[in-house]
Amino acid sequence: MPKIIHAADFHLDSAFGGLPTEKARERRRESRELIDRLARLVLEEGAEVLLLSGDLFDGERVFPETLERLGDALASLPCPVFIAPGNHDPYTAISPYALRRWPENVHIFHRENLEAVNLPDLDCVVHGAAFTSQSKTEQVLAGFSAPRDGRTHLLCLHGEVGAPGSTYGPVLREQLAASGLHYAALGHIHQCSGIQRDGNTCWAYPGCPEGRGFDELGDKGVLSGTVSREGVSLRFVPLCRRRYRILEANVTDASPREALEAVIPETADQDICRIVFIGEADERGVDLPALESAFRERFYALELRDKTRPAQSLWARAGEDSLRGLFLQEMKGRYDAAPSAEAREEIALAVRFGLAALDGRDLG
Repeated sequence: MPKIIHAADFHLDSAFGGLPTEKARERRRESRELIDRLARLVLEEGAEVLLLSGDLFDGERVFPETLERLGDALASLPCPVFIAPGNHDPYTAISPYALRRWPENVHIFHRENLEAVNLPDLDCVVHGAAFTSQSKTEQVLAGFSAPRDGRTHLLCLHGEVGAPGSTYGPVLREQLAASGLHYAALGHIHQCSGIQRDGNTCWAYPGCPEGRGFDELGDKGVLSGTVSREGVSLRFVPLCRRRYRILEANVTDASPREALEAVIPETADQDICRIVFIGEADERGVDLPALESAFRERFYALELRDKTRPAQSLWARAGEDSLRGLFLQEMKGRYDAAPSAEAREEIALAVRFGLAALDGRDLG
């Protein structure tokens, strides 16, 4: 019953392009700390196998200090480490995997086809394969069946489950069910999947250990626990330094400033937050630049968006016998007939700019 830690999709040396330059540079430095936190977790958990299921790097160009830190951390571990290169960090002649000398306890899968590594002390076999370019259409589990030899069979692989036409290493659920594997440690999907099961094979994506954008929200981490022929017991362990969060601030019965104050999280100074203003606002809408200037020091990083709708009291003036009334009457008809929320947002913005122009106001 080997104790394992399953991690994937570190994307070390990512650009963090959505952040200001200095914050992006700091986040790249912080992402290297993931390596040390992972190593500490391996020691604390007493893990006997570390499975890294691809996209450890964000590309072929990796900073030397990143490689040094990673090599030192992996060398310090008292257990074997398996790496299955993914579509972002394929095994090629010029990849860090091929050019660098790795610690003796690190095994890097380097072929498109599955290979097996026996761990006799653990009565366990680790199977794995690599991307050797940025795309992979071959279904590596097609026709594969692990021998029924009484040992625990693990898979370390970067791939996409349930998408037969994928260019990211397609894996079919029926192939997992027929594989005879006890656990498939997969990478590629950045959201933790929880433990899934097809046939007698359990499999999971741990997700990425650190979010890089607002499509990767909340806690991020790895999976830790035991795998045996009888079953799998893995739990999610958060590993991230910071979190991406999207929060809604309702201005219907409050000023934008009051609404923002009400949703500021305790960890605002550590996290990257997007505040979305919703509800009914007056014709001025929400002054995002002023609010961002007033509140940005309270957040590690702050992004504001206005998704409010015009207050009903504003439309009441559509019956006025004036240019303003005629404008509101026309826009109300368009707003009510809008086919989507996005279209209504555009019309609401047009209403605010139109009224500002009629009144000689500057919306900024």
